Amino acid sequence: MKGYKGFDKDFRCIGKQYSENTTFEEKDAEICERGMHFCEAPFSVFEYYPPCDANGNLNRFAEVEALDETKTDDNEKYCTRKLHIGAELSLGDFIKAGVKFILDRVKSSEDNTGNRSASTNTGYRSASTNTGDWSASTNTGECSASTNTGYRSASTNTGECSASTNTGYRSASTNTGECSASTNTGECSASTNTGDWSASTNTGNRSASTNTGNRSASTNTGYRSASTNTGDWSASKVEGKESIAMAIGYQSKAAGALGCWIVLAEWDSERKHIIRVKSHKVDGKVIKPNTFYKLENNKFVEADKEES
Repeated sequence: MKGYKGFDKDFRCIGKQYSENTTFEEKDAEICERGMHFCEAPFSVFEYYPPCDANGNLNRFAEVEALDETKTDDNEKYCTRKLHIGAELSLGDFIKAGVKFILDRVKSSEDNTGNRSASTNTGYRSASTNTGDWSASTNTGECSASTNTGYRSASTNTGECSASTNTGYRSASTNTGECSASTNTGECSASTNTGDWSASTNTGNRSASTNTGNRSASTNTGYRSASTNTGDWSASKVEGKESIAMAIGYQSKAAGALGCWIVLAEWDSERKHIIRVKSHKVDGKVIKPNTFYKLENNKFVEADKEES
C-alpha cells in the first residue's frame, strides 16, 4: 500500500530518524501505539505534520510504501511493521500529489472549457474544473478540488482538506479551508490561503502568495514577486529575483534568494503587540541566501541556529 508521511525539519518522526530511499522495519504495529504510521491521502498528513511546526520550521514530506500488513481505525491513518521511505517531496510536489489524489477519487465533477464561463461544485469529495479564459471555478465541499487553467481566471475553494490550483496568467487561486493548499503557477497571479496548517505556493512572475493561517507556509519562486505570511509560527520564502518574503506573525521566519528582501516583525513575549518591523536585503553578508531568519532583540537571527 502506498501513501505519504510527514517528518520534522530533521527528517524525524516521533524521535525516530528516517532517511530517503530506505526501508525500515519494527517488531510490532498498532495504531497510535507502535509501528510506523502514514496516511493514504497527502493532505491528511497536514493534521499531524502541517507545513510548519510550532517554531516556524518547515516540516518535510515523502511518498512511502507499506511492505507488510497495514492497520487502521479510520481509513485515513495507517501503521505497518515494514515501511519504505521514497524520495523527499518538495512542498510544491507534495501539494501536486494531494491535488491528484483528490481528482483521482472524486465522486462527481463539473467541467467547463468555454471562455467566460463558470464551473461550481458544492458536493463532498467533488471536483470543479475550468480551462476556459475569463472563467471561474469554485468549490465549497470538503475533501474537494477546484482547478482552473484559463487566462484571467479564478479558482476558489472553501472546504477543509481541499485544494485550489490555478495555472493561468493574471489569475487568482484562493483557499480558506484548514489543512488545505492553494497553488498558482501563472504570471501576474495571486495565490491566497487563510486556513491554519495550510500552504500557499506561487511560481509565476510578478505574482503574490499570501497565507494568514497559523503554522502555515507561503512560498514564491516568481521574479519580482511577494510571499507574505501573517500567521503565527509560519514561514515565508522567495526564490525569484528582486522578490520580497514577509513573515510578520509571532515566532515566524523568512528566507530569500540572493538579491531578494526579507521583512520580519518582533513581538512582545505575550503575543499582544508588535514591537518593531525590520527589513533587510539578502546580501550574502549580513543576511545569507536561502537561510531562514527571525527578528529578536532588534537583530536578525538565523532561525536554525537560534532553535538548535
